[in-house]
Amino acid sequence: MKVNFDGAATAAAAVLPGMRDRREGHIVFISSNSAIHPPAGQVAYATAKAALLGLTTALAMAHGEANVRVNAILPGFLETKMTDDVTPHRRREILAEHCLGRFNTVRAVAGFIRYLHEGLPHTSGQIFRLDNRP
Repeated sequence: MKVNFDGAATAAAAVLPGMRDRREGHIVFISSNSAIHPPAGQVAYATAKAALLGLTTALAMAHGEANVRVNAILPGFLETKMTDDVTPHRRREILAEHCLGRFNTVRAVAGFIRYLHEGLPHTSGQIFRLDNRP
């Protein structure tokens, strides 16, 4: 909870006054599919990531009149150093749950965040699931 929710909420609280003063800003929280489909053994993580979704909506509603946008992204399983230790068996299980039979990429997620920020300036309070699991 301290890292995955409190850290994000504290960072948002630190930048919101300046964004409100400038009458512009965009906060993008990175949540997880665990927020919607909590896996066994990850209660605290799933709870923290679900809390970010509520925070997204609450902050978007509270700060929208100051032209501050708040959105959340659930990128899905990504091949990163953090997931290097996932066993090949578990990796195959996760992949089998995906409609397209492939994982999202860090580059694609970064491209979406950039597009959300630059190409969708009137979008706030939204939760975007970027992987291809049903």
